[in-house]
Amino acid sequence: MHTGWTLFMALAFAACSGQSGAQASGDTQAAAGPPPTTAGTAGAAVSLADTGSRSDSMRTVPLELRSKGSATAPVTVYEMSDFQCPYCRRHALETWPTIEREYVTTGKVRWVFINLPLTTLHPNAAAAAEFALCAAKAGKFWPVHDLLYKYQETWAPLKDPGAFLLTLADSVGVARPQMLACLRDPASRAAVEADASGATRAGATGTPAFYIEGGLMSGAQPVAVFRQVLDSFYVLKTKGK
Repeated sequence: MHTGWTLFMALAFAACSGQSGAQASGDTQAAAGPPPTTAGTAGAAVSLADTGSRSDSMRTVPLELRSKGSATAPVTVYEMSDFQCPYCRRHALETWPTIEREYVTTGKVRWVFINLPLTTLHPNAAAAAEFALCAAKAGKFWPVHDLLYKYQETWAPLKDPGAFLLTLADSVGVARPQMLACLRDPASRAAVEADASGATRAGATGTPAFYIEGGLMSGAQPVAVFRQVLDSFYVLKTKGK
């Protein structure tokens, strides 16, 4: 736990829960006090970093292929999300653009995406995660990330979302033969499982969750909460430099 950041459990937050099998319905309101977080599991950052750096490259997709921001940014955020979770969609569409503009493109924060499909709640989440990692191998993770959340309400209820997902590959310029070969490769599923395992070891039990420099923040928090957390860590990490 980093000095200067008081960590506490939020009473309610907007998240898809992997524990109870139901979605939390309350929204945490931004407050003047510390951000709603809990202490991260020991070694959590190592667990998350390992999801993209193991020697068994067939089981992983390098983090740099689904990261944004400078590798030398003073603050690193690991977002653990489910492409079928409506609260993850809220974060992606309403909050992430501001974070990217204010913190990622300015060099303050490196943002890393980790898949945590909650398959007991969302039957198409694993397929979407595999699709996104295959897009990452083609250098198109973030365009596909954006489209998966934008059109979540279209593909999420489908019995078989495969045909629709392939149209997204077409729209970002990933060749169908390349995408299909990747999706048929058992290593793609193994890569998603490696992501989810790392997220679980980091303490995530629902989505979205954010591991930020020793703390775990849960739920689709408003921009004001992210600003408070990220600004605090940026000051802490750059103090004296």
